[in-house]
Amino acid sequence: MPSAKSTVNVKIDTDIKEAAANLLARMGIDQTTAIDMFYRKIIAVRALPFQPEPLPTTGEQLLAAIKRKGIPNITLPADENGHAFIDKEKHPELYDWAVNG
Repeated sequence: MPSAKSTVNVKIDTDIKEAAANLLARMGIDQTTAIDMFYRKIIAVRALPFQPEPLPTTGEQLLAAIKRKGIPNITLPADENGHAFIDKEKHPELYDWAVNG
């Protein structure tokens, strides 16, 4: 006798769902089978089958972007509110990044 089936309803970002569905299709696996495999793996290992990591903070994302752009690490003068002053003549690449991103 086959076991009873149950429905799992989740909300997920459309882009994530579509990207995963496309990759799964290329593997010959539908989404239902993939989720079933995921749940079975959780049961088998009695844990998530991957190590969750916290998302980077906004500050960490900003530092990573600065490194990718090759912007030098310098200390800038700031006012009493913490707003930095960038000398366009002294640091043109930093000024350009601050203005244009």
